[in-house]
Amino acid sequence: MFIDRLIENIRIKNNPTVAGLDPKLEYVPAFIRNKYLEQYGINAKGAAEAILEFNKRIIDALYDIIPAVKPQLAYYEMYGCEGIRVFDETVKYAKSKGLIVIADAKRGDIGATAEAYSAAYLGATKLNDEIEQSYFDADALTVNPYLGIDGIKPFLNDCMKYNKGIFILVKTSNKSSGQLQDLATEDGKRIYEIMAEYVDEWGKELIGKYGYSSVGAVVGATYPQQAKIIREKLKNAYILVPGYGAQGGTAADAANSFNSDGLGAIVNASRSIMCAYKSERWKDKYSEIEFAEASRAEAMRMRDELNEAIKNK
Repeated sequence: MFIDRLIENIRIKNNPTVAGLDPKLEYVPAFIRNKYLEQYGINAKGAAEAILEFNKRIIDALYDIIPAVKPQLAYYEMYGCEGIRVFDETVKYAKSKGLIVIADAKRGDIGATAEAYSAAYLGATKLNDEIEQSYFDADALTVNPYLGIDGIKPFLNDCMKYNKGIFILVKTSNKSSGQLQDLATEDGKRIYEIMAEYVDEWGKELIGKYGYSSVGAVVGATYPQQAKIIREKLKNAYILVPGYGAQGGTAADAANSFNSDGLGAIVNASRSIMCAYKSERWKDKYSEIEFAEASRAEAMRMRDELNEAIKNK
């Protein structure tokens, strides 16, 4: 089951974090970027090859200390077909290194379209009566629940059939999330509270051996007080926590999404890991050529800071 594999990876590496692979060409060090843009031209092919090498070298630097990576589809889609190819190759490469891959696509649509999304990222596409083929084959996918259960059910079905997971948007990290998610209903509950209750209900048939479900929630570190409320409502759900680092969330904020057993959440950092070589903390210690070493140092620093915050919660 997906959630059991995730928890085991977290325990083995003593690290409840995930590295977001959300690359822009400008994040890629100039010596890699220029090599491919000179070889292929200033076009999608050149950009994609530069990003692929960047991703692979970061994965090589991190795979033994982190349990998972989270590539965000938008950062690949904006480079067209070449970008989608790089997403696919990044997923395959990360999995070859033993990493869990969470595809961050926030998919959600009516039932038939949700089935197609789920087949693409979690399940398999039927080619004829006898043959079906898996394509992107991520371990988990982020999904948008605001079309209700008929937009979620296809993902649940594939989680059961293919041992995959989903993380459902509950309280997102962006500044305007409260415009909808913080609205109060007639009984005084906030929308994010109701969504948390749905996540708990929808995940009951996918609970693994550690007591957690393969149906999880997305709750931003930038809203620590709401995270406390949501954590109390989510009896069995794991929480994917964005917003740490570049978005302003702290380790103490993220710790609110964890349970007393030290489990229950996994915290994402993207820019702060990918671009560590540019940061004030690391730029004097690591050169641009040592960008992967800087990413590793930042990932280890984040791990230690977060573990300390969880212990002191």
